Amino acid sequence: MSVRIADQVAIAAAAQALRAGELVAFPTETVYGLGAVATDAAAVARIFAVKQRPAFDPVIVHVESLDRARRVVARLDGAARRLAERFWPGPLTLVLPRAADIPDIVTAGLPTVGVRLPSHPVAQALIAATDRPIAAPSANPFGYVSPTTAAHVAAQLGDAVPLILDGGACAVGLESTIVGFADGQPTLLRSGAITLEMLEAELGAVRVATDTPLPTAPGQLPRHYAPRTPLTLIDSPAAVAAAERQHAALLATGPVADTDGFAHVERLSNDGDLLVAATRLFAAMRALDAGGFARVYALRVAETGIGRAIMDRLRRASH
Repeated sequence: MSVRIADQVAIAAAAQALRAGELVAFPTETVYGLGAVATDAAAVARIFAVKQRPAFDPVIVHVESLDRARRVVARLDGAARRLAERFWPGPLTLVLPRAADIPDIVTAGLPTVGVRLPSHPVAQALIAATDRPIAAPSANPFGYVSPTTAAHVAAQLGDAVPLILDGGACAVGLESTIVGFADGQPTLLRSGAITLEMLEAELGAVRVATDTPLPTAPGQLPRHYAPRTPLTLIDSPAAVAAAERQHAALLATGPVADTDGFAHVERLSNDGDLLVAATRLFAAMRALDAGGFARVYALRVAETGIGRAIMDRLRRASH
């Protein structure tokens, strides 16, 4: 394993490794991804092996331009094109009919593929230097908390990843919003920093999908993004008895009263700013997981704006 600062030389080496069929972990604005050339089925299969990811869970293809996106999908028009033009580059994945050269392993055999154009300059430079689309789920063991720093990737995947590009901490900290267009109806498949309200301001009404046994996009399984330490959602610290507090941590998005007796209180934001809280959520969950607590109690937030995405991650972590 080699962790390298993502300068021009390191990016060139990473692009060469990808073209040779190797795996590379790299930063995006959302989380760190574990990448392989999307049209190389054998390389993508190594992603699944390293992550121990089930074959029925599709992965997202990353591109550096709208032109390349059009070569990954069979069609990019209508509402999908409006969203691409409005929110790309950025933390939005569009699920669209796939192009013929995208392997089944990328899409879990589905006729659609998730594609996005990340805004992180390292991700863009890497895709451009590789001159190929890059398939990349989050760079962590399947189902665990997603990595938001290169150190997170190194700690969890270690020598299974030959090269990790260190581009600093991820600015968004939550995986991308995913929108599909089954039956022609825009559908929110996974919440993220591009909120439901933002989508509806652009398109009008957007349907919100419910979880299914076999996902049509990443992040739809009931249990996901989960720490090893049990996590329980609560509405108020009053729900936790004094005897339980001494061995438990409390996770809050902002200031909160009645915290006496907890072994630790983790506040994701000093003033309750949910955008700040979102960027710190996964790193905080990792730190709490390493803290030796019997349980983590997480306070619910209102499911509006990015609060919907925060609650999505917490709900799946607690399943």
